[in-house]
Amino acid sequence: MNHDMDVVVAGGGPVGLMLACELRLGGARVAVLERLTGLNPTIKGGAITTPSAEALYRRGMLPALAEVQRRTLDRFQAFLRERNIGAEGQGLGIVGHFAGIMLRADLVDRTEPGLADTGPAADIAFVAQQDIERLLAERADELGVDVRRGVELTGFDADDDGVTVRTSHGDVRARWLVGCDGGRSAVRKLAGFDFPGTDPEITCHQAVVELTGAEDLTVGWTATDTGVYAYGPMPGRVVTVEFDGPPPYRDAPVTAEELQARLRRVSGVDVTITGVRTATRFTDHARQVTEYRRGRVLLAGDAAHVHSAFGSQGLSLGIGDAMNLGWKLAAVIGGRAPDGLLDTYTAERHPVGAWVLDWTRSQVAAMRPDPRSRALREIVSGLAGTVAGTTYLTARLNGAGVRYELPGEHPLTGRSTPDLELSDGGRLADHLHGGRALLLDLADDPELRALAAGYADRVDTLTADCPYRQDLAAVLVRPDGFTAWAADVGAQVPTAGLAEALEAWFGAPEAAVA
Repeated sequence: MNHDMDVVVAGGGPVGLMLACELRLGGARVAVLERLTGLNPTIKGGAITTPSAEALYRRGMLPALAEVQRRTLDRFQAFLRERNIGAEGQGLGIVGHFAGIMLRADLVDRTEPGLADTGPAADIAFVAQQDIERLLAERADELGVDVRRGVELTGFDADDDGVTVRTSHGDVRARWLVGCDGGRSAVRKLAGFDFPGTDPEITCHQAVVELTGAEDLTVGWTATDTGVYAYGPMPGRVVTVEFDGPPPYRDAPVTAEELQARLRRVSGVDVTITGVRTATRFTDHARQVTEYRRGRVLLAGDAAHVHSAFGSQGLSLGIGDAMNLGWKLAAVIGGRAPDGLLDTYTAERHPVGAWVLDWTRSQVAAMRPDPRSRALREIVSGLAGTVAGTTYLTARLNGAGVRYELPGEHPLTGRSTPDLELSDGGRLADHLHGGRALLLDLADDPELRALAAGYADRVDTLTADCPYRQDLAAVLVRPDGFTAWAADVGAQVPTAGLAEALEAWFGAPEAAVA
């Protein structure tokens, strides 16, 4: 049967666009279906974690991210000056927060594994979700992704050969369907994925508003007897957290009256909200599908897992899903995948999602206004005032603990590859823009290069010097930037395990196929 597309991606938010770009780099024909006619202007996450910045950096997007962050920091600084608060206050000297407990940048030990060797990506944090979506939309257009806005998925029929996707603008036949259509995913529901988890207990509002009487609002996050609220670090940005259960009217527009009542109740300050620029409400329901694939239907991002927004981990978790799935699905489509490659998507990403859900649940526990939870909050606050405590919380919230269980004993195996600085002045990320795997030969070893010669159509080989890692002989980097194999200088058999790693991730070498 003929297929109109290799992959239909349902959902044109950041995760769907990132996945579509990764698939195009791998040679797949992709159509993105997005029911909205333009970029979603509703306020979402205001920051990204280092793994997301790292992923985008590896695809050549660092200059664009840095420019967005520069403009954002200018707005932050103007707001802080207006409030007579220095950057060392609850503003620019902060690397994030745990349950609204601010984590100071000067208390972070950057030598901690996962916080070191990330290169320039470590300097990127303050990039809002809308900016990520805009930048990825521009990149998708450059790569020739077929983004169909104003087109809604209404149903689909899957069989052994592919999926017939029904839309508001007619049917599309594809080999694969990926649901990146958010927490209320139509793809997830229609495909019948199990979605267990915990029910919500809070109602949160986030908005950018025009208000008077804000002089008595504390900048940053503040816990009170009735909940938690945040004000800043940009003009008019407010967040409220109340433990009164989920809202009965999730789809109703957020009004100025509703926001004002909530903010007054939690803060105890008689502010008056005179205008709403953008607003949303959310809860803390935490759910995750039991598997990320059913036949020819897969899920990524919020379609596969939902949780509260605390810690800005949702977008980063979805970007990680897209990076992990994109090259694997493209390899399957292109006939370059070894048996079972697509099964590693659930195996690698499901534990990461489960871990994030637990971290967001723990933050809700530390926000509750009851005496037991407030006692816990005081203990966590004390720990967050130490180098060890801040470093631990920052590393975990930042996703620095992610390690896939891959074969091999080297400490880099299964981890995000350090952004090695090479002697020619370049960095490892400069060689990953095309979305291909890379064998980095740091020992000028012809035997290593000979083993990789049969993978020239799938794996780039680079011989280089790295003055700052004299211990490292070679690294095999997957297209998503994770280490598939590594060897140190002085190893008894420098190539041990390389042939097996190449075949496990990229199939048989070209000569063997012929």
